[in-house]
This record gives sequence, structure tokens and C-alpha cells, in this order.
Amino acid sequence: MRTKLNKHSFSETAGFMFLRLASLGAVLVLVYLVGTIIFRGIGSISLEFLSQVPRAGMTAGGIKPAIIGTIYVSLLTLVISVPLGVGSAIYLNECSRQGKLNRIIRLSIRNIAGIPSIVFGLFGLGLFVATLGMGHSLLAAAMTLALMTYPVLVTTAEEALKAVPQSFRDAALAVGATRWQAIRYQVLPAALPGIATGAILGLGRAAGETAPIILTGAAYFLPRLPQNLSDQFMALPYHLYILSTQHNRIADVRPLAYGTALVLLSLVLVLNAVAIGIRMYYRKSKQW
Repeated sequence: MRTKLNKHSFSETAGFMFLRLASLGAVLVLVYLVGTIIFRGIGSISLEFLSQVPRAGMTAGGIKPAIIGTIYVSLLTLVISVPLGVGSAIYLNECSRQGKLNRIIRLSIRNIAGIPSIVFGLFGLGLFVATLGMGHSLLAAAMTLALMTYPVLVTTAEEALKAVPQSFRDAALAVGATRWQAIRYQVLPAALPGIATGAILGLGRAAGETAPIILTGAAYFLPRLPQNLSDQFMALPYHLYILSTQHNRIADVRPLAYGTALVLLSLVLVLNAVAIGIRMYYRKSKQW
């Protein structure tokens, strides 16, 4: 009996040790990655780097068009994807019957989330750029990214809706509200923090994607900002890709590549920090 207990204790200790080491290893890799980018990129950050257009074959100047283009395409992606994602989540969780069709739709959405981003790019190239005649544009790139972030939004919004107690719906119906009024005025406000968190995380993913925008709208070099939805644009991920792999003077532009990586990483981390802040703020204010 004592031998079995000792074996059980040893295996449990070894299991927890493995989990601890795995978690610590992931943190160390993240710290090394972020630390390397900060150490090598901080020297390139300046007011000129952030506020001017690239010059001399992108070996001098700044990355302002890439920063503004990334912000434009990310916000436009959010505008397109949030209504679709939240609407789908409301239908799946609040309106549809929990039957076979519902499970098939959920399974399809989960599978869409696993499709490689380059496939989304090829799909956007065929549908939005060629078939619908949008050309390589800001709108085509945003719609492609919206399709890619759609599964994330549906999943997070549905989980947020599920977290709202059923008593909220029952109380609204009991005082004479319609089903839509119960959703609109009771369920959605209560689920808003989770929905906002998912939207911001989707925004962060859209800001960091490269493959879809290469095929649908991002340009190698533009000395101006996009003026309308049909214009091409520069973006930080594509700019970083060119500086790191395609430039004819890679050694010379390597510091600029690290600077661009630092700006992109900072943008994504800020968005994630905003999402965490929103969740913490509303979690403290909600009591049920």
C-alpha cells in the first residue's frame, strides 16, 4: 500500500514538474523574443522613423505610411467583422435550436479558424480582387482579414453570451419584454466586456497578418497614405517581410527591420493590454 502511494506521489510530482517547466519554457522563449526585438530595434526608433515616408529604396526615412496603413486596414476589418461575428453568435446562442444544424454550423466555424492564412489570401484574391472587381485595395484586404477573424469573434462572443445568467432573460420576459428586447437590453450589455475583448484580440491578429494582405492590397512601397477604400496601402507586416527577406541590401536595412518589428510588436501588445484592461474593469463592476 505504501509502495503504491509513493509511486502515485512520484508520478504526480513529476507531472506537475513537467507542467511547470513547460510553462516556464514558454515564458522564457517569449522573454527572449521580445527582449531581442527591443534590444536590436530600440536604436532605430525616432521621431523621423515614426513620422516620415521611406526614402532611398527604404534604406532611410521612416515607416509612417506602413503604420497608418496597418491602423486603417485593422479598423476597417473590425467594422466589417464585428457585426457579422456578433450576429452569428447571437443566432447560435439565443435564437437557433440546439440541434444537429446548430452543431454543424459551430463545427464549420471552428474548422474555418484552422485554415492557414495564405489560403484566406488566395480566397480573397479570387473572390474580392478578381470576381467582385475590387482590385488590390484596402477594402479587399480588410474583407479578407474580416473572414479570417470571423471565427475568433463568433467563438468569443458566444462564450460571452453563455456566461450571462439565464435569469437575466427570464426576468425580462417575465415583465413583458419580447425575446429581442431581452437580448438587446439585458443580455448584450452584460456580455459586452467579453465581446469587446474578442474584438480587440481579433484586431490584434489582423494587424499582425502578412500573407492575406500581400495578395489582396498591400504594396511594396508607397510614398503616400491611402486616400480611399480602393487604394493600395503599406502595412507593417509586409514592410517587415520585405526588409527581412527581399531587400537587395538586407544587411544595411536590418536595423530598420528590427525597428519595424518593435513598432508592430508594440501595437499588438497595446491592443492586448487594452483587451485585458477592459475585461478586468468590467469583471470588477459585474456581480452575479
